Amino acid sequence: MVHQHVATADGAETSGPALVDRDAIKALIGSALGYAMDGFDLLILGFMLRFISSDLSLTPAQGASLVTATLIGAVIGGIVFGMLSDRIGRVRVLTYTIVVFAVFTGMCALAQGYYDLLLYRTLAGLGLGGEFGIGMALVAEAWPASMRARASSYVGLGWQLGVLAAAIVTPILLPVIGWRGMFALGIFPAVAAYFIRSSLHEPEIFVQKSHDHPKESALHLLVKDTETTKLSLGMIILCSVQNFGYYGVMIWLPNYLSTRFGFALTQSAVWTTVTIAGMAVGIFMFCHIADRIGRRPAFFAYMLGAAVMVVLYSR
Repeated sequence: MVHQHVATADGAETSGPALVDRDAIKALIGSALGYAMDGFDLLILGFMLRFISSDLSLTPAQGASLVTATLIGAVIGGIVFGMLSDRIGRVRVLTYTIVVFAVFTGMCALAQGYYDLLLYRTLAGLGLGGEFGIGMALVAEAWPASMRARASSYVGLGWQLGVLAAAIVTPILLPVIGWRGMFALGIFPAVAAYFIRSSLHEPEIFVQKSHDHPKESALHLLVKDTETTKLSLGMIILCSVQNFGYYGVMIWLPNYLSTRFGFALTQSAVWTTVTIAGMAVGIFMFCHIADRIGRRPAFFAYMLGAAVMVVLYSR
């Protein structure tokens, strides 16, 4: 494989592929499919909250906590599985996260009350968060540095496809198979993702770095000097704000529109579909803009645009 040397933020150089090969394409497809599976699972929960709460006699606070528990599990899973993948390999740990996610998503279909469902959602969140971070790292390491923003955006489009599938499929299937059947349905994309990812190989850049620095701490690298610490803290804050807005809109609004304004399930689905279409266009544009003008200016331009549009939408 032909390689290029890429300068990092601290001036060091790290090897990366110079060309997009078959392994890079496989990594992209596998990660995008995993993101689609995650997006599908999380959004069907938003659509089904009212039905789950009615069937299991949950209070509004208990219903809302199911989403919160999923996201808390995702944060923990991202940290734990991410560190584990730095130690024993991206592809191997990615397989573990798929199994965890699929098993406990399926277990949600068997829940008999609030507490067991809360447990299953938390544990499913562990797998969701784990594969979320590892999938993106796998693609970033497998693709040339000059195309990483583009490749990462294509992975992000996978999430939107999963959310779109949830918006289309839920109004059709939910009245037929119920919320338990919808959770059972979430197992099948995981099975497909498992078979695709079973053919993946560790990126050569990861193998080389593991050989050179086998015991290097990922957390230590985030705070290894003042400049890196500032960058890490800034990204944590910015991504936290972005995710706060995203999940606030995409998870809670369908249920809010239904209960507050009487939107039917199909009307909420149409609203979600239109929103996703805008997101997909934005993601596709971002990858080309970021590769041309740089990640930082592109990121801040998008954050500013999002802030303006949220204010306009609320009015």
